[in-house]
Amino acid sequence: MTNNDILRRLRFIFDFGDAQMMALFASGGFNASRELVSDWLKADDKPDYKELRDVQLAIFLNGLINKKRGKREGEQPEPEKRLNNNIILRKLKIALDFKDEQILEVMELAGFPLSKHELSAFFRKPGHNNYRECQTQVLRNFLKGLQFKMRGSAVDAMEPASE
Repeated sequence: MTNNDILRRLRFIFDFGDAQMMALFASGGFNASRELVSDWLKADDKPDYKELRDVQLAIFLNGLINKKRGKREGEQPEPEKRLNNNIILRKLKIALDFKDEQILEVMELAGFPLSKHELSAFFRKPGHNNYRECQTQVLRNFLKGLQFKMRGSAVDAMEPASE
């Protein structure tokens, strides 16, 4: 799963338009043009496709935290130059103000149940005995469950509204 995939999924989950995407990057400290955002969102087989680097995704996630939780007073956090799935999951947890139970609920929605102990291992420091690397399938399923939670599942969309 590439940084561009994550950006595309987050845009869809939260239904962000181009202006909102640009504002999130700006809030994180990077002025991204509409054209650049558009190039990041394109399929990777398109000629205008541009790869989203780790630092740029970190800036976007910092902007998402600022939007959802409000800007921190004082100096803003420095975006990470290297990201991994653990950092991405932690930033999404912070942005959404999720507690462990809410993350576990989202994972259940995706059909990928985790125990509380498995989840807490993702948020430990890398040198800790119980640290566990967050695999791509965990992050992918978290985003899938988040999509179900925020936008509803495909089954919900097909059911007629009850009167």
